[in-house]
Amino acid sequence: MKTLADQKIAVAKLKRLSLLRPALGIVLGTGFHHVVERMAIEAQVACAELPGFPQVGVSGHAGRLLLGRLGGTPVVVLSGRVHYYEGHALDKVTFAVRVLADYGIRSLLLTTAVGGINRRFHAGDLMVITDHINLMGVNPLRGTCPPGRQRFIDLTQTYDAALQARLRQAGRQCGLKLREGVYLALSGPSYETPAEIRAFGRLGADAVGMSTVPEAIVARQCGLRVAGLSCITNLAAGRGDGPLSHADVLETSDRVKLVAAELIERFAAGYADDEAN
Repeated sequence: MKTLADQKIAVAKLKRLSLLRPALGIVLGTGFHHVVERMAIEAQVACAELPGFPQVGVSGHAGRLLLGRLGGTPVVVLSGRVHYYEGHALDKVTFAVRVLADYGIRSLLLTTAVGGINRRFHAGDLMVITDHINLMGVNPLRGTCPPGRQRFIDLTQTYDAALQARLRQAGRQCGLKLREGVYLALSGPSYETPAEIRAFGRLGADAVGMSTVPEAIVARQCGLRVAGLSCITNLAAGRGDGPLSHADVLETSDRVKLVAAELIERFAAGYADDEAN
């Protein structure tokens, strides 16, 4: 199967880039790319140069993979992701997660921009993901089960409790009051209607987005511990004034980029302490 072959080639190429073997992987979504400036980078490569990686095509996503240290902790960072709404199949959307798992990471922090459904949330808030609702209409595990993996994955504790606690601790160190909530995933790319947002709120969703959930599911299939961190870049339809736009998402992301980067750096530093104990 070509996907498995590409996976092995990509892993081998990453291992040739650096002798560093991080246990922590981080996916940087919109608003979180300033993290890269805090890294001590040892090696980097454009994702398009790695076999099997699709071309990143959304504004705010750099499309690079970096190896180095963050807060003193070895990390592998994906600066940018591809999305289902771009036309990619979910095996492509989640391909990078499988590569990182085979590369040897044990934990994965997923970051993303979301619309706020919870009325207590405000644009610029950061939210620890405690659970998710998948309404994308498709599951990334559908189809052939990769060799050595289980098809029927328990998602009772998708987002690791200890990693959530580490994010909260990092938030306190930054003087931040982090929100917590349930992330609801849709296929996009259109934004939701006010009626949909009201319905999602009744389902228990606190925020809505167009990514993250497929990556989290595949990460759990690969045996990785998962954490999720969202930036509330806008209030969802009907929760705020005026129409929604990607420009507003980017503006809010830019406003919180420094504090978001500090939070993730402190999370990474604390992760190393946890691993040592």
